Amino acid sequence: MSINNTQQSAAKIMQWADKLASFSAMPDGLLRAYLTPEHKLAHQQLAEWMEQAGLTTWEDSVGNQWGRKVSPNPTMPTLLIGSHSDTVANAGKYDGNLGVLLALEAMYQLQGETLPFHVDIVAFADEEGTRFNTTLIGSSAVAGCFQSDWLAIEDAQGISMAQAMRDFGLDPELAGKDQKNTEDTLAYLEVHIEQGPVLEDQDLPVGVVTGIAGAKRYQFKLKGMAGHAGTVPLALRKDAMSGAAQMISHIEQFAFENQIVATVGRCDVFPSAVNVIAGEVHFTVDIRSQSQSTLERCCEQLLKDLAHISEQRQLQLSHEKLYQAEAVLCDDTLQKQWGEIVQQHTQKTPCFLASGAGHDAMVMTNITNIAMLFVRCEKGISHNPREQVIESDVVVALDCLTDMIKKLAG
Repeated sequence: MSINNTQQSAAKIMQWADKLASFSAMPDGLLRAYLTPEHKLAHQQLAEWMEQAGLTTWEDSVGNQWGRKVSPNPTMPTLLIGSHSDTVANAGKYDGNLGVLLALEAMYQLQGETLPFHVDIVAFADEEGTRFNTTLIGSSAVAGCFQSDWLAIEDAQGISMAQAMRDFGLDPELAGKDQKNTEDTLAYLEVHIEQGPVLEDQDLPVGVVTGIAGAKRYQFKLKGMAGHAGTVPLALRKDAMSGAAQMISHIEQFAFENQIVATVGRCDVFPSAVNVIAGEVHFTVDIRSQSQSTLERCCEQLLKDLAHISEQRQLQLSHEKLYQAEAVLCDDTLQKQWGEIVQQHTQKTPCFLASGAGHDAMVMTNITNIAMLFVRCEKGISHNPREQVIESDVVVALDCLTDMIKKLAG
């Protein structure tokens, strides 16, 4: 493919991203959640573009949108390429969506070529968990990990996932029943914006992902005794806010010392009055590590440390684990192949880097080998309207994805 053709394709991808961003529940921002009218409109648009690329299209049991390039050999396995089309609230245009559009344009570029395997591109309908607070619904269904108890989870309006599926035109009884299997799957490829600053710091357009960090999320409830801010001496207080502050400071220091990342992203204080000692504090902790064994060890130790702080302060601490995902590694052979392609297109030593964020690829390891390519994003900003990519980097990413498909075809 000529340089001019690739540049035209990258410009088209940027225009597509703008179009997808118009399917939003926010009038002045981007929000596209699972099983919403915006989800349906975006996937109808994707289906139209897929058909224009010569792909056979369908919607699966949980609302993922698919397009297939059929191989003349029907007995060959299928290469899966995809990412997610849903967004967080007040999102950027490229998180997830760029990977879907790159896969789509790669199929345009290969429209006239015969491949020895089928290629399925997929727009996963829910990775972010924005509506039901259960992440990776779309890819979990494909990988045989859909949990039937998810159907009872309700959104903020009290609508269950099962009811939302029926309203969308899906049958919740069939959710996840059309999963892929290992024997029929060749590999899974995903291109995604980095959502971090490493590639920009190294002045590289793309990088090869080595693995995806494992994560655990906890909800803590710390109880003390509310009291008058002016009449209770400091030495006699059971101040839940002061205890939480000590715990949050310890969490940060613990993460530094153990070379992990840990984040307290939410903190709710009760009764939350300027002249009342806090009687109760609820806070979350998100802990991640590239090593599953390190993650397990650190979570166990941190829970002990926080319990010790609560005992010292005569407070009551309880916790609930909200979420966990195991660390996964990208396939060594696929990493090597993508590294060779990246070096060819950039004339630079490829950057191999781990992902601290979760991706659909981490679920797809249940059925096949995975490989991911990161695309530089400005200042590492993501989950933000300021999320931005450079069109020339999209050119490189498209070339690398298309050549990876050709390399796998032998």
